[in-house]
Amino acid sequence: MELIAPCHFGMEAVLKREIYDLGYEITEVTDGRVTFEGDEEAVARANVFLRTAERILIKVASFRAETFDELFEGTRAVPWEDYIPSDGRFWVAKAAGIKSKLFSPSDMQSIIKKAMVERLKQTYSISWFEESGASYPLRVSIMKDIVTLGLDTTGESLHKRGYRKLVSKAPVAENLAAAMIMLTPWNGDRILVDPFCGCGTIPIEAAMIACNIAPGMNRRFTAQEWDNIISGNIWDDVLEEARDIVDMNVETDIQGYDIDGDIIKAARDNARLAGVLDKIHFQQRPVAELRHPKKYGFLITNPPYGERIGDKEEMEALYKQLADAYKGLDSWSAYIISAYDGVEKLIGRKADKNRKIYNGMMKTYYYQFMGPKPPKKNTDREEPKTIKDNQSDKYNLKR
Repeated sequence: MELIAPCHFGMEAVLKREIYDLGYEITEVTDGRVTFEGDEEAVARANVFLRTAERILIKVASFRAETFDELFEGTRAVPWEDYIPSDGRFWVAKAAGIKSKLFSPSDMQSIIKKAMVERLKQTYSISWFEESGASYPLRVSIMKDIVTLGLDTTGESLHKRGYRKLVSKAPVAENLAAAMIMLTPWNGDRILVDPFCGCGTIPIEAAMIACNIAPGMNRRFTAQEWDNIISGNIWDDVLEEARDIVDMNVETDIQGYDIDGDIIKAARDNARLAGVLDKIHFQQRPVAELRHPKKYGFLITNPPYGERIGDKEEMEALYKQLADAYKGLDSWSAYIISAYDGVEKLIGRKADKNRKIYNGMMKTYYYQFMGPKPPKKNTDREEPKTIKDNQSDKYNLKR
């Protein structure tokens, strides 16, 4: 099968690397999504292990349509009976047209649903669908008149890991926080500080990465009800694989600060639900008091940038405090996501890298200020198992 993994615009390269590390071949990379080849097991593994994807779609069909008649006929020609049983509940969860002659989401949803019904009525020789069985939501995109139909195997977006019950204002999404971390050379034995941690998303995602905790271990997916496509044994095996590689013995130095004491309490509660509370030090502390004696640390943060603080002068003062604190951190690297365009000026240097990222509908920039590399250490300690290590022999055999 071809599987489609949508992601935040600007994070395609991170997701591509994740998919390669799982052992699958990339077939296409476009703005906001990566397409790859995989079997039924790949559906389960992608949902459970991918940190930066938004969802996993099974690509059912792709065809050109410039009129609603062509959209109807193209959809009706798809062998929906291969995917949807006679009692299946199916609907078009989302439809979008970009640079295409067809662009009305509601019209697209109505016509595609009607075409699916016509096909399945003929196949199953019934005139009415009770839709009392498992759910089969469909997502549709039309780009330059090319229609892509994808069955949504995920359900609620993959950024919903299940641990974030309490949130601060304008929190960074879990999958975006993971991507931010994975764009840095940080690893679990290096210090990481988020001075605007809010509900704790960045520190929690870092701790999960350090401990090899799969982001989808503790939630459900729509496709777990699709026993006509993916057997329950596959999901059991994938979850067992995820449990096998968790390493809670790693030592971490991950810290999260926020000026709001109630938010720090919420961050601790979220970390507890994620199973990593003992891997993170949370503290109520303003950014102006950010100090640390260690060298070669990482500052990774999502500071306010106008959405949470309405007064521009107040926001600039806050960024000035962040810049002054960073200048006092010897040999540290700083990674800052923000829509505020004065970050480089306040830091006093041009970012080594500056990546444009869409955080929802807001255009932001991920400023990356690189510090010096630490001297290499000789170590004989055994590296923790990873997904790639567990699967390397298996996928070499497949290839």
